[in-house]
Amino acid sequence: RRSAMPLRERSPGGPVEAGQDAVAALAEPDGPNRCLSLLPWDRFSAWLHCVCVVGFDLELGQAVEVIYPPHSKLSDKEKTNICYLSFPDSNSGCLGDTQFCFRFRRSPGRKVSLCCFLDQLDRDLPVYLKKDPAYYYGYVYFRQVRDKSLKRGYFQKSLVLISKLPYVHLFRTMLKQIAPEYFEKSEAFLEAVCSDVDRWPPPIPGKILHLPIMGIIMKLRIPTYRDKPGTTPIVQNIHQADAQISVALPTVHEVDLFRCFCPVFFHIQMLWELVLLGEPLVVMAPSPSESSETVLALVSCISPLKYCSDFRPYFTIHDSEFKEYTTRTQAPPSVILGVTNPFFAKTLQHWPHIIRIGDIKLPGDVPKQVKVKKLKNLKTLDSKPGVYTSYKPYLNKDEEIVKQLQKGVQQKRPTEAQSVILRRYFLELTESFIIPLERYVASLMPLQKCISPWKSPPQLRQFSQDDFMKTLEKAGPQLTSGLKGDWIGLYRHFLKSPNFDGWFRSRQKEMTQKLEALHLEALCNENLVFWSQKHTEVETVDLVLKLKNKLLQADREQLPVKTDTLKKLQTHINDIILALPDDLQDILLKTGTT
Repeated sequence: RRSAMPLRERSPGGPVEAGQDAVAALAEPDGPNRCLSLLPWDRFSAWLHCVCVVGFDLELGQAVEVIYPPHSKLSDKEKTNICYLSFPDSNSGCLGDTQFCFRFRRSPGRKVSLCCFLDQLDRDLPVYLKKDPAYYYGYVYFRQVRDKSLKRGYFQKSLVLISKLPYVHLFRTMLKQIAPEYFEKSEAFLEAVCSDVDRWPPPIPGKILHLPIMGIIMKLRIPTYRDKPGTTPIVQNIHQADAQISVALPTVHEVDLFRCFCPVFFHIQMLWELVLLGEPLVVMAPSPSESSETVLALVSCISPLKYCSDFRPYFTIHDSEFKEYTTRTQAPPSVILGVTNPFFAKTLQHWPHIIRIGDIKLPGDVPKQVKVKKLKNLKTLDSKPGVYTSYKPYLNKDEEIVKQLQKGVQQKRPTEAQSVILRRYFLELTESFIIPLERYVASLMPLQKCISPWKSPPQLRQFSQDDFMKTLEKAGPQLTSGLKGDWIGLYRHFLKSPNFDGWFRSRQKEMTQKLEALHLEALCNENLVFWSQKHTEVETVDLVLKLKNKLLQADREQLPVKTDTLKKLQTHINDIILALPDDLQDILLKTGTT
């Protein structure tokens, strides 16, 4: 957190503009904002924490050989996790090049550099793309090829990008461009790659960004929370006059949904329910690329809702949370795990829902109808693909989406088009489910007439499950969805889930901040100087200190307040202070906060 400067020295634009100055300084190191002294690698840190090279040592096993930039901090626990998660399990038999991703817990207590300014950008992201400060993503390009000159007979190495950002498609594309060349050229090439990233503009949502990387330019747009869900503005691939090759990315974060769900095609609606309810799920797959893509597809199927539990696209027996997540002394946690080691078929036998994925291939034939299998039939990782669970879905099956996708397979519709259909289906299902909750929670907001400048902002009314259930009869999901089934039962189950808890806390925070912002506006519309003339000096000083704290709160919590409102409040404060005796003026002008 930044230290508070005296308010008379504050940037007149208020908190949002101050944050934008820092962003502008990152974007233009020699621009007018250079007074915000930037450290080397600050622009790099906006995108990546570091780049690692993990190799195989006959004595040590997997080991981190290189961390770049060299000053990057990783704890021993983080390094161990990166080592084991950067290599496929030996049984996967991944010869050649393999790409996948993993997610692991950050060690607590690390200081952040100037990039905390970029948290302001986080505010403009859709909720499901916001950074989770407790986790890092690892994006892996693994190469395993025969090499008789090595004792082991194989060259095995992984290039790994460590980032807080969930931009799977962007980093996958980047690795495809740089990893093959890195394996040929080694360290100096890695340094050049990182220098390129350190020249990138900040990851500003809603802008078309041009990111140069080793002779090509990646063009992309990061979504904003203002985008209509389900729409992706197209980034046009315009021919570059300077002859640099440019690659337009259709998305920064999405995976190929249809390809991932094809092996469990007939159960997509049941899987949507399981993810929505935060049920413990394990994906057993033949390789980390299949496990990681399937886990990411599951997490994204409830978008625009954020999946609030933990998820691990690739999880190994060496993971620091292995014991915590596989213990039989308590019920399995709300988490989605992607695994490839046959050992998990035994270790996770007690888990209630298991998805077994075979090799993911592009579907040429219409998938055959597969029944939900009983858990006791799952003996090993070699068991047939399918969903093993005794879960009974709350909603009746939507046969229409299955027919639509089957028809697409028969007509050889491109997998991208199939994914668009599937993504729209999930979006409409999630929106039908969440709109009644949004409508009810909006009714908990106090009326604007209840906001008085001279009293604390009013509290939100309590969420009542019974009151919400009563609204469903007239304003339930039936208004937007034709699906029949036990919607009430689904809501009751959802209200006990981590996804509801996360969604409701987020809404609570938004509405509380809105109330604070309306309270600030109400204060601005009062004649505060006139009020101070009718009150004692002690009361006036108390008001000034409270108003200064309000401004600091607006900055600290990024309240949704207009810049003009903040300027007006600052003017009120200055006018009140100037009407006071000189000695009090001096003290109050020096006081930033109480």
